[in-house]
Amino acid sequence: MSRQTEDERLLHTDPYRQVHDFTHTDTWRVLRIMGEFVEGFENMAGLGPAVSIFGSARIPPASPIYAAAAETARLLAQAGFTIITGGGPGLMEAANKGARAGGGRSVGCTIELPFETGANPFVDLEVRFRYFFIRKIMFVKYAQAFVIFPGGFGTLDELFEALTLIQTGKIHDFPVILYGSDFWQGMLDWARNTLLAHGTIAQTDIDRLLICDDPQQICAHVVQSYQHRHGKRGTEPWTH
Repeated sequence: MSRQTEDERLLHTDPYRQVHDFTHTDTWRVLRIMGEFVEGFENMAGLGPAVSIFGSARIPPASPIYAAAAETARLLAQAGFTIITGGGPGLMEAANKGARAGGGRSVGCTIELPFETGANPFVDLEVRFRYFFIRKIMFVKYAQAFVIFPGGFGTLDELFEALTLIQTGKIHDFPVILYGSDFWQGMLDWARNTLLAHGTIAQTDIDRLLICDDPQQICAHVVQSYQHRHGKRGTEPWTH
């Protein structure tokens, strides 16, 4: 039987529970949420410039996409960026592996799930979360760019979370790069031919998405964007 997670407990409401019990339980849960925010901020505040890399946990190491994720992370690490992933297997593992190979810091923001696998062996700093929404804030708060590799619902959730925050002006307009034109082009065509055609998004929303099949081009775009935004300060990432 799967273990009930904290997210599941948070979202569950028992209509027969007494008012006093309800207040007591959720009040303590709020304190736990506050503590999780504090722990996340304390662990991640000193990371410096970072890139969050997302992708499927189901991609095996023999896949060319796995190799591309590792190479992308390696180049970004060499350029001075910390690499942040969800800390799991598949493409998250590939990115953490690449970060270590590039001599950079490798961070895994892991999440409590009913069937836990733990952090992959290439994570140098594991920051563990019970709640998805806190974890997603950490991905965004400390990232200078998002690189999105092929993935499923979780990857799409992280992609559209970033796009929504950029669209609404909640965060600065950092690069959102999609690796794999074969995988992502259909979604981009649908967004252009359906969402844009019906007026539910603007052309500027489409323009925020960059599809790229070359790890070196991804790294160059992230570095260029960072340097432009920070005015080439002394603390900027560097390239070999």
